[in-house]
Amino acid sequence: MLKAVPRLTSVPHVGSRMSKTCNLAALAKFHRASGAACQKAAHKSHDLPPMPPCDFKPLKHQGMSKQHMMEIRQLNCQPMTMKVTYYKSPVFIHQGHMQWLWDTDGKRYLDFFAGVATVSVGHCNPKVTAVAVAQMKRLWHTTCIYVTPPLQEYCEKLASLLPDPLKVVYLTNSGSEANDLAMLMARLHTGNHDMISLRGSYHGGSQQTMALTSNSAFKYPVANGGCTATMCPDVFRGPWGGSHCRDSPVQTIRTCDCPQGQCMANDKYIGQLDETFATSLPSRVAGFFAEPIQGMGAAVQYPKDYLKQAYQRVRERGGVCIADEVQTGFGRTGSHFWGFQGHEVMPDIVTMAKGIAGGFPMGALVTTPEIAAAFSKGAHFNTYGGNPMACSIASSVLDVIKEDGTQQNSLVVGTYLLTELAKLRDKHEIIGDVRGKGLQIGVEMVEDKVSRTPLSPAAMNDIFEETKDMGVLIGKGGVYGQNFRVQPPMCVTKDDADYFLAVFDRSIQNYMDRR
Repeated sequence: MLKAVPRLTSVPHVGSRMSKTCNLAALAKFHRASGAACQKAAHKSHDLPPMPPCDFKPLKHQGMSKQHMMEIRQLNCQPMTMKVTYYKSPVFIHQGHMQWLWDTDGKRYLDFFAGVATVSVGHCNPKVTAVAVAQMKRLWHTTCIYVTPPLQEYCEKLASLLPDPLKVVYLTNSGSEANDLAMLMARLHTGNHDMISLRGSYHGGSQQTMALTSNSAFKYPVANGGCTATMCPDVFRGPWGGSHCRDSPVQTIRTCDCPQGQCMANDKYIGQLDETFATSLPSRVAGFFAEPIQGMGAAVQYPKDYLKQAYQRVRERGGVCIADEVQTGFGRTGSHFWGFQGHEVMPDIVTMAKGIAGGFPMGALVTTPEIAAAFSKGAHFNTYGGNPMACSIASSVLDVIKEDGTQQNSLVVGTYLLTELAKLRDKHEIIGDVRGKGLQIGVEMVEDKVSRTPLSPAAMNDIFEETKDMGVLIGKGGVYGQNFRVQPPMCVTKDDADYFLAVFDRSIQNYMDRR
């Protein structure tokens, strides 16, 4: 039986190396980086190793001052831009190249957040940039009522990467749009209304997708009903979890005596889903949304068979199953091109965005001919969806992923990062969990491993700020803001990983020394 950790009433449970860092052709070979540094003064602090070299030379910033930018940000930009300004001392980004960013003062940063898991093949990837420039000189925009080669070429290429019968492509401008469209399709196809998602999930910021999103920080008090969140099968923070629940190189520090091939935690969480069906939903539902690995939730992973059994129950009640691949798609998990493939499930609809075009605004939905036919009974139109610029850039991203071996790089470097982060977890009392696959990684911070109480926002900010000051950018997430998100561009090397690990270790140690 599972050895349960007592549930705390004070804590709600929710559910390489390369010859040069910037040398694209060598990505799959993983040779140790060498060569001339693009900045002579690589950042050194607190006995850190030198920042890995880069031979790219950024342009000197000659635009408006930092003070003027902040004045405009406060006066003319919508207020949320100030709310989401990450740091006490903001970073003023001027230029990017592959895994590197430079601020307006010329300081170089190692980007381990990729614009929120969006810059899939690197900032201003030279191959993708060349395609973008060529397309910009040829044709920016018509609409999809005309037949343009980039649209048809990209739809064929994208559909070829998904299993039958997922072959009908709809192009949008964002992940929120794609998920909003998936909700509409599910409801039209099934004739049902109610949707299900997991607590701690993030599926978008539109009025409809806000209902799917199960994190109060991203919700507004407006009407957006018809969605029910069930307990997230989080085997670290949830009430049940063991020592071999996850499809990951790193398991939780919790223990269990489940026989090989069985998972009592999974049975318990499926029981919670059954309870949700019995108490909170009608007998027929429209659909079930799940990220293969939660993104905003900081790489929360489910027991290995959870999605299989959840999909079965949803389909028994007339619903369709939607895989939200906005953060996990395009090889980021390393082992598979799509995150759902790691769960051995077949969704009815797949949504995607972020890494799809390496930072250019784009999203997509891929579904079956049957579901597409139900949707075509009305008229739907997206002015910018499938524009020639987005399609050309996204097509080039797919080419780069294949040619430069970025999926394999995600697997190799990601596995290395996870195993090394697990060593830091064992070293530091405030690292409670390390999880993920490939370069979709979360580090959960706690006051101590016994209580699992989330580390305070002030402590998180201290570590976050110091990591930035030492030249590495990471993200934050989780229902309580207690997780660090590690989702770098998929071109990072083991040398980059080593530098991040040294900086992260030092930042945590400095905080512990102060504490």
